[in-house]
Amino acid sequence: MIRKLLIASAIASIFFFASCANRKVTRIDPNQQTDISGRWNDTDSKLVANEMITDVLTRPWRSEFEQKYSKKPTVIVGSVKNKSSEHIESLTFIKDLEKAFINSGTVSVVQSADERNQVREERNDQQTFASEETRKKWGKEKGADFMLNGVITSIIDQYKNQKTVAYQINLELTNLETNEKVWIGEKKIKKYIKN
Repeated sequence: MIRKLLIASAIASIFFFASCANRKVTRIDPNQQTDISGRWNDTDSKLVANEMITDVLTRPWRSEFEQKYSKKPTVIVGSVKNKSSEHIESLTFIKDLEKAFINSGTVSVVQSADERNQVREERNDQQTFASEETRKKWGKEKGADFMLNGVITSIIDQYKNQKTVAYQINLELTNLETNEKVWIGEKKIKKYIKN
């Protein structure tokens, strides 16, 4: 019995290592569009973030704010909830949104609540350990004027070896002082997958 288990284990090990030996990994350009599984991926995240930020920045809320206050608005990207049928790392999408905002040069972006706590811990450490001329003062944080929040949803339609996945991304920009929604954006992506 033990001999049979050892033989079976040895055979399984040989098949395992043989299958690993056939694997080939090739580095590709991170900007190259790749669709292997048909699921939400990095290309979708970048394309949606860039398109939606371009749209939000061309709307009247920004010029109205700049005319009223003679400065560019400050934005915080809040939560983007994943309500889709698959695992989507929303933090990657949030970072793509922040990057698109910052790279536009037309708004300032402040840290989210979680990241702000790390900055505050560092500032607190500086009060004790940094020299007086380099230590950063309390009460100098920039407050956000607007907050961007959103949700990612999906609908699957499947029959036999064919499937479509329709993603809908909804984002809303809210004036933090007045609680007024100043922009609502929507982007849809539909993928057809055949096995």
